[in-house]
Amino acid sequence: MSPAPGRPRSPRRRDRHGRGLRGPLAPSHVPIAKSRSERFDDLVLDAVDRLKPRWAKQLAAVEFAVEEVPPISELGDGPGLLTGEPIPFGRAKPADGNHPAIVIIYRRPLESRSRDRDHLGAMVHEAVVEQVAGLLGLSPESIDPGFDDHD
Repeated sequence: MSPAPGRPRSPRRRDRHGRGLRGPLAPSHVPIAKSRSERFDDLVLDAVDRLKPRWAKQLAAVEFAVEEVPPISELGDGPGLLTGEPIPFGRAKPADGNHPAIVIIYRRPLESRSRDRDHLGAMVHEAVVEQVAGLLGLSPESIDPGFDDHD
């Protein structure tokens, strides 16, 4: 039904039955209230926190970030993808000039290969350890002595 001529159209309201505006389904402090990307960010932060007691000095100037997928430039040529070249789980860029060192973890490749949340957490930790090891020029086993024990 269109409004009467000369009368502005009112916006639709979600309070059609007088019960008030809809709110969140769960309180913000409950884990279900977080989006999948927010939960993934938490896994990355947990992995970094596990490394900090031993590597706090080396990681103090390193930034950690999450991106959805690797950029096309990291995937190489299209035909190269068909030859079994793995899609990276992350990358590390050393500090240069005015930019700090950065470790980037890719969310989608890790999520697509994980069986469940626990397996995803282990894979994220492995990806963070591998990238930190590459950045510091060390082996993953020296960064995390239990690295070989993971799935």
